[in-house]
Parts: sequence; C-alpha cells; structure tokens
Amino acid sequence: MSDLRRETTDLTVPDAPAMRLLSVAPSGAGPFPAVVVIHELFGVNPDIEGVLADFASRGFVAVAPEIYHRGLEAGQWLERDDAGRKAGFDQLNALTRTNVIADLQATLDHLAQRTDVAGAPSIAGFSMGGHIAYLAATALPFAKTVVLYAGWLAGTDIPLSRPEPTLDLTPGITGELLMIVGGADTLVGPEEAATIDAALASSGVPHEVVVLPGVGHAFFWPETPAYDAAAVAESWRRIEGFLGEALP
Repeated sequence: MSDLRRETTDLTVPDAPAMRLLSVAPSGAGPFPAVVVIHELFGVNPDIEGVLADFASRGFVAVAPEIYHRGLEAGQWLERDDAGRKAGFDQLNALTRTNVIADLQATLDHLAQRTDVAGAPSIAGFSMGGHIAYLAATALPFAKTVVLYAGWLAGTDIPLSRPEPTLDLTPGITGELLMIVGGADTLVGPEEAATIDAALASSGVPHEVVVLPGVGHAFFWPETPAYDAAAVAESWRRIEGFLGEALP
C-alpha cells in the first residue's frame, strides 16, 4: 500500500453522529473512477481495507463508510468470534433503510466534491454489505453495483428488508448489477440466486448472476474457514470485467 493514498474523513449525516469514511486511492491527481465498498457484519476491518487497496491498485478511488457509526466508535470493528458475531447482529438489527440511504447519500456528496474522482460512482458490498449495496442501487444513482453473496434480499428477516422484501424494490434500480454467490452458500443459495436473477430480469435491469459451484458463504477472506482462493480470483476477474468500462 506504500504507493497508494490512505486517509480517513468524518462525514456529516443528518440526525446522527459523524460517520468515518476510510479512503484508499491511487497515487497521483487523477481523476479516477470511484467505488463505495460496504462492509459485512464485522465492520470496516483489515479485510475491508485490503479490498479498498485492491480496488485502488486497479485504478479506483475506493471508500468504505462505517455504517455502524450510530452504535460503534469511529474506527471500531468487530472480531470474527462469537462475541463479535453477536455484536455484529446487534448492529445489523439496529439499521434502518432511511439511515443507510442517508449514510450513502453523504458518501456520494463527499465523492462529488473530490477533485480526484470523475464519473458516477459504483458500489460493492459483502454479505450484509451486499444487501445494502442492492438496496442503495434501488434508491441512489450508482452506475454499477457489485453484490457479493447478499443475504436476506427475498425475505423480511432483518429491519433492512422491511416492510417489503428488498427484492421487491428491484424496479428502482437504474444502473447495472453483478451478483456473485457460492453454489454451496447456506445463507443465499442457488435457489435464492435464481429468484433474484428472475426479479432483475423482469425489471429490465442489465445484470449477471454468477453462481460459483461448491463455494460457501463469505469465501472472500483469507484465514477464515470458508476462504476459497480460486473463487476470490474468479470474482475479481468478473468484477474487473464488469467495472472495466469505468476505468480511464
């Protein structure tokens, strides 16, 4: 990361504590395309910072808003253990659609003011963050959306998927969408992926749903039981192809 620019910024969100935004950008003045990365259950942790660096090394200004800023201190993230998982679900169940959209609008406003950013930003999210990315695509002007194994889109299990399932909001998507999920994912699964594919198709959203055979949930993270290096490499190949038109 020595040749990349890393910085944090505190953004103002109406009726909420300031939201910390972690940014990793290529060296130089740009301008560069931008991608917003939404964290999974454990917050903006070193894994998410690694994804920002991966995007920045590919020529993007990559930013990660701390969606848990109403409940956690700035810079705080959760360990991948039972206590961290419980705390993560506590934070997840406190999120509302209105609050999340306000967070992402503040993020878009920040990117619009940056001189090193050009063009309409894209968004990418993992698991819970994939759900948020999908929701954001229905309400905000993201050019392209990358959804990695998003949970709870077709049901009403979490506050973010109420009052109606987030999938029902699909007609509001104005950009393009790429979804990647493992064929052995017990949270999403190929059946739900097919349901999401059908909803996107019926709404006329340009999209692709990729199911990776034999791959489980949350396969992206090294040093975790679900990690699958081949699936990560294939995902980056797909993401690069999908977002490639945004590159200068």
